[in-house]
Amino acid sequence: MPSFVAIDFETADYGRDSACSVGLARVEGGKIVRSEHYLIRPPRQTFIFTEIHGLTWADVKDAPTFKQLWPRIDAFLKGAEFLAAHNASFDKGVLHACCAQAGLEVPEQPFHCTVKLARNVLKISPAKLSHVCHHLSIPLNHHNALSDAEACARIMITVLEHQAETAQAKK
Repeated sequence: MPSFVAIDFETADYGRDSACSVGLARVEGGKIVRSEHYLIRPPRQTFIFTEIHGLTWADVKDAPTFKQLWPRIDAFLKGAEFLAAHNASFDKGVLHACCAQAGLEVPEQPFHCTVKLARNVLKISPAKLSHVCHHLSIPLNHHNALSDAEACARIMITVLEHQAETAQAKK
């Protein structure tokens, strides 16, 4: 089974560069072997999505900026074959915007979207994170970046196991 990192961002406002929280879950050998969560001080004090994730400027004003936090995130991603995210276009967009805003190179790993994989491989619909987690009995504290990243990792593990079983059955 491949080594990968599931990633989830929460943002403060409509700007993709406004990450205020990131959750990371590293999977090796089909198991989550390490998880990390960081608060991030976004480039603006405007918080539009507090109602969704519960974070405010007061929570993150003393947190590191994305650029200051990057060495830890980058080290966490090292050696991963791919990144997984639930609705990968959003998290990929946030990662790319934050890297651009900080003057950093974007990680090389491709993204795999667990929304699409849950729908197409596991045949779960609707494929919202809460629905997929309920269907697969995965614990979830939705919009907590660490919980969302760990849930995404578990969904990706389930997808990979399903694909392996399907390939084995065809032999």
